[in-house]
Amino acid sequence: MKALAAVFSSIGRPFQQRNTRVVTWLVGALVVLVAVYSTIFHELMEYEGQRHSWATGVYWTLTVMSTLGFGDITFESDAGRIFSVVVLISGTLFILVLLPFAFIQFVFMPWMDHREAARAPRKLRDDVKDHIVLTQLGAVSGALIRKAEAAHVPYVLVVADLAEALRLVDQGYKVMVGDLDDPATYRAARVEAASLVATTQPDTTNTNIVFTVREMDAEVPIVATASSTASLDILDLAGCDTVLQLGDLLGSALARRVLGGDNRTHVVGEFDALLVAEASVSGTRLVGHQLAEADLRSRYNVTVAGIWQRGSFELPDPTTVIEESDVLILAGSAEQLATYDEAFGTDGRIDAPVVVIGGGRVGRAAAAMLGGAGARCRIIEAQPDRIRDPELYVLGDAAEIEVLERAGLPEACAVLITTHDDDVNVYLTIYCRRLRPDIQIIARANLDRNVATLHRAGADAVLSYASIGATAIWNTLGLNDSLVLAEGLEMFRTHVPSAMAGRSLADTAVRRETGCNVVAVTDGGTTVTNPDPMTPIPSTAELVVIGDAAAQQRFLEAYPVERIPG
Repeated sequence: MKALAAVFSSIGRPFQQRNTRVVTWLVGALVVLVAVYSTIFHELMEYEGQRHSWATGVYWTLTVMSTLGFGDITFESDAGRIFSVVVLISGTLFILVLLPFAFIQFVFMPWMDHREAARAPRKLRDDVKDHIVLTQLGAVSGALIRKAEAAHVPYVLVVADLAEALRLVDQGYKVMVGDLDDPATYRAARVEAASLVATTQPDTTNTNIVFTVREMDAEVPIVATASSTASLDILDLAGCDTVLQLGDLLGSALARRVLGGDNRTHVVGEFDALLVAEASVSGTRLVGHQLAEADLRSRYNVTVAGIWQRGSFELPDPTTVIEESDVLILAGSAEQLATYDEAFGTDGRIDAPVVVIGGGRVGRAAAAMLGGAGARCRIIEAQPDRIRDPELYVLGDAAEIEVLERAGLPEACAVLITTHDDDVNVYLTIYCRRLRPDIQIIARANLDRNVATLHRAGADAVLSYASIGATAIWNTLGLNDSLVLAEGLEMFRTHVPSAMAGRSLADTAVRRETGCNVVAVTDGGTTVTNPDPMTPIPSTAELVVIGDAAAQQRFLEAYPVERIPG
């Protein structure tokens, strides 16, 4: 019935009005033809000496035109038979045009439009709320969608083109059709009830979207990406709450991996007084020892919440052996992390140069951070118009050994591979690893699926542009009960489950059973980081837990409880 209603309601649309005029003209022409042919029928029949009524004339004309030709009324003269052929041919051609056109335009197409519109709606249901509104599907927004689905946070992807929207629907995305610069689109997307509007379009398009959304609602949080530094102020003036330069974020993260050679802790997230930091163990006395032997908890009061092993997050147990390339994920207060730094930190001075391949935003940001930390670096860039400082840049193709030598690869301590093409990054990683088996290689992956490939190619560390961008956007969502630290690693807060109230962490064996670490307990406004595993947990307390997605799911299934509202 809904489809039938759509068929009738479509008649009033402008394009259907044009079709109605065409069909009206065709019907009029049909009536004229029937009248003319019926008149000629009477004349020819009288010529042959036959007499028939006007109703019979119309009947004969329609049966011949429709090719039914019952044969109960026939001409005997050649003129009559030639006339019958003319009526037959003209009627066949006319009906083949008239009937299909009318059916397709007034029945089939409206029905198809209704079905397609139902698959890709132009308006969200009135009960949709606390959702994320996205304006583009790309590497970053795709990773953000995966985070939203894992956290059961609703989202909608606004797409202007219906064909593209239907293609995305077929791939399983939740899509709404609408023009990105139309206020009605965001009204239909219920931005007034949304928890976040995130746009990753080009800077000028982002500005238009932000300005349009902000005019619709003054309160909804808006986050936008920016390629140009000049766009930061413009987007801020347009009403954007948070502007992210993802190239700078990724470049800084790549540089931190090199600067992490000082073995000091580098904070990657915080929850009130609790800090989570990464610390390289390369060259420290921890290498080659089991975690139980290191005993970092009792000696320095820090918890090893996890280990990055060649870019893969692993949840260690007491028997886990610490390897040279490992990066520890530590949780503790600022004072506790400082104690760790006193024990294992070095001066962090990098004497050998660092080679940065790629002079785009990511490469420039990495070089700037390295330079600010006192490291010498050279940037290899193939495009002459990107050369900013001849002393810092080397013009040429990094696939040529002469260019790598001019950049200082033979004596370099690290190579950062930052191009925006994953195929090129894999190629250069294999090439640099062959030339310098001992060098530290840190690579950029634009798509998450290429992270493992780059590790297999020889990269010591790989940072995903998509994951870093999605994590940065996700952490602006305002969920006070969770913080994404890295791809697959999240810290979240929860009320003490009834099954844990009054019991100690040692009694519950949370880590062994779920894979999650309880890194802090908050009670009465006081946060205790790295709580004593033998101390009973008050029923009024809140827990801060860290773990990967699978461990988090096991924790919530084993200890069902509502998480702290944001």
